[in-house]
Amino acid sequence: MNIFYNKEGIGDTMLISFKPVNNENFTYEKNEDVVKIICSETKETVGYNLFNASKYVTFTTERGQVQLTEELVNSLNNIINNHGFNEKLEADFSPKFVVGFVKEKEKHPQADKLSVCQVDVGEETLQIVCGAPNVDKGQKVVVAKLGAVMPSGVVIQPAELRGIPSQGMICSARELELPNAPKEKGILVLDDTYTVGQKFEF
Repeated sequence: MNIFYNKEGIGDTMLISFKPVNNENFTYEKNEDVVKIICSETKETVGYNLFNASKYVTFTTERGQVQLTEELVNSLNNIINNHGFNEKLEADFSPKFVVGFVKEKEKHPQADKLSVCQVDVGEETLQIVCGAPNVDKGQKVVVAKLGAVMPSGVVIQPAELRGIPSQGMICSARELELPNAPKEKGILVLDDTYTVGQKFEF
């Protein structure tokens, strides 16, 4: 689940997204300031909009992604329930940007410029297809896990690149919008002071 708020861009509305959805066919159920968004094809709830959000929630940011906390999720559940919806929001509070270790790297069988990497992120190993020319076995890297929201606003989703599944992204300094990021294409390679699985702060 991701939550976004941009008062200047779209007004005093909080956007609660359970997962990115490419289908643009939705139905809506509205009860006062709360709107439930439903995928027309699957009938599953894909999110909520909360209008006049500042009346209900105190924001630490007025633009972009809102940090998830247990207190916020509990508050939103109360708001939604009090507006006649009986669903319960559930959030994953684990970090979405973590230090990974490239255990294996193989050439993509269908694309010369892509590599298929097995990346240890602490509690699991993710298969990630990477197009960076400098990715290699034995590196510590920054991994954007599924559900991560990049500084550009892109949400990382499961993908299939030339027939190979990919479960995340190995990030460059430029994609993370780090200061003094090099213009050359390539992932950010970390030094040995970083611990595999730790949250990457930027």
